[in-house]
Amino acid sequence: MRKLVLASHGSFCEGLKESVEMILGPQENIVTVSLLPDDGKEDYENKFKQVINDEDDITVFTDLLGGTPANVISKELMTGQNFKLYAGMNLPMVIAYLNGEMLDQEVDIVNETKQSIVHVNELLQDINNDDDE
Repeated sequence: MRKLVLASHGSFCEGLKESVEMILGPQENIVTVSLLPDDGKEDYENKFKQVINDEDDITVFTDLLGGTPANVISKELMTGQNFKLYAGMNLPMVIAYLNGEMLDQEVDIVNETKQSIVHVNELLQDINNDDDE
């Protein structure tokens, strides 16, 4: 299995990993890189470099496009590092990725994640309307 790096402001990435493990069990191939309040860009860059260790097959999820984690990690891509980077991470995104890994299938992370966004009020209204018919 490839390495998945979850990177975020604060401990969001750590909490996300814990939630994934609650659902799918222990995940040894997921590592987290938290940007803490006292970390500067160089500190964060060093944290990230320590977890990638020139591994061949890495995918990185960050919390926010344009935020420090995504910007620092994007810089690594622009200087020649080779990995996949996605911004906007959430629980369905990580689960879709891991399901693809378990099934040895390539997953369209962006579309899978978009499909997981549901306005529940509308869904319930549609169900109620179907029940009325």
